[in-house]
Amino acid sequence: MSKRREIWLIVLLGTLSAFGPLSMDMYLPSLPELQQQLHTTTSLTQLSITTCLIGLAIGQIFIGPYSDKVGRKKPTLMGLIFFTLASLLASLATNIWWLIILRFIQGLAGSAGLVTSRAIASDLFSGKKLTKFYALLMAVNGIFPVIAPIIGGFVLTFTNWRGIFYILTAIGIGLFFLVLFGLQETLPAPTTNERTKTGLVLKQLLHDKIFMGYTLVNGLVSGGLFAYISGSSFMLQNIFGLSSQGFSLLYAVNGLGIVVMSQLAGSLATRYDERHVLKGGVLVALLGAILLFITLFLPHHLSYVVAPLFLIVSMVGIVSTVASSLAMQHEKKNSGSASAVLGLSQNLIGGLLSPFVGIMGRDTYLPMAALILMCEVAALMTYQLTIGKTDHPTTK
Repeated sequence: MSKRREIWLIVLLGTLSAFGPLSMDMYLPSLPELQQQLHTTTSLTQLSITTCLIGLAIGQIFIGPYSDKVGRKKPTLMGLIFFTLASLLASLATNIWWLIILRFIQGLAGSAGLVTSRAIASDLFSGKKLTKFYALLMAVNGIFPVIAPIIGGFVLTFTNWRGIFYILTAIGIGLFFLVLFGLQETLPAPTTNERTKTGLVLKQLLHDKIFMGYTLVNGLVSGGLFAYISGSSFMLQNIFGLSSQGFSLLYAVNGLGIVVMSQLAGSLATRYDERHVLKGGVLVALLGAILLFITLFLPHHLSYVVAPLFLIVSMVGIVSTVASSLAMQHEKKNSGSASAVLGLSQNLIGGLLSPFVGIMGRDTYLPMAALILMCEVAALMTYQLTIGKTDHPTTK
C-alpha cells in the first residue's frame, strides 16, 4: 500500500469511526438550552444521549457479522444514508420523545462506520502495525471531540440546537460520496460456509476469555468516558459556572488528550509488551477517577477537577487503541463480528450508565464521579482476572 493511500484511509476511516463524537460532542453544549426549549427534564435530555449510544451498540452487533458476509462498503453506505435522514428529521423535532427516537435511529445508522472502520483496518494490517494504525485512527477520531463541541458552541452563538443537526446532515451527505467513490472493498469473497456461521462466531467470541477481557476493559473505560460525556455539560456549566463556549474549550482540551495518548500508545506498543501498556492506561484512569471523587468533599473550584477529568478522558486514547488492536488480532478471522462485539461493549455500557448521571439533578456531580470510579475499578479487576494472569499468543 502506498503512503498516500494509507494516509487517505487513516483520514476516511478515522472520520467514519467518529460517528460517536460527531453525534454527541457537537450536541453537548446545547443540552441546557434544549432542555428549556423542549420543556423537559435533565434525565430525559440525557436520555437522548443514552438512546444514541444504545443504537450505536445494537447496530454494530448486526452490521459487524453482516459485513463479514457482504463486505465492508455496502453496510457503510447504507448506514450513511439513514444517518443523514435521521439527522435531518432530528432538526425538526418538536418534543423530547421524537428527538429520543430519532437519536436511537441515528445511533443505529452511525454504528456502520464504527464497526466497518475497525474491520477494514484489520483486513489490511496485523500485529504491531495494526496497533500503530489504530493509534493513527484514534488520533483522527480524537480530533472530533476537540473540534465538535467548539463547533457546537460556535453554532449556538448564531442559532439554536437545531442548527447542530443541520451540520450533521451535511456531514452525512459528504461522507456518503467520499465512501462511494473513495473506498475500495477490503474483504475477500467469503465462502458458503462462512456465510452460515454468524451465530456460532458470536457465541465463540462471547465465550473467549481473552477476547472478552480486552473487550470489557475497553468497554468499562469507555463507560467512564460516556458518564463524563453525559454529565460534564451540566457539571461544568451549572456547578462551576462555565459558559457554553468555556465548556466547549475545556471539553476540547480533554479531547486533545485522547489524540496525544493514542499516539503515545502507538509508540509504546513498539517498545513494550502491549498488555503492560494497556494496564498502565487503566491504572492512570483509575487514579483520575479517585481524585475526581475526592473533589466532591472539597470546595467547588474548577482547578480541582481539571486534572482528574483530563486523566480520565485522555487514558481512553491508550486503552481503546491497545485493547481494540489486541482484541482484533486475537480474532483475526472474524474481524467484522469481533469489531461488532467491541463496539457493543463500548456503547452499551455507556448507554446504560448515562441516565443515572443525572438522577440526583443538575446541581451535583456525585453520580457521575461514582459511576466513573466504578467503571475504572471494574476495568482493572477485569484485566487482572482475564488478561493479567494469562500467558497467551496474541493472534489465533
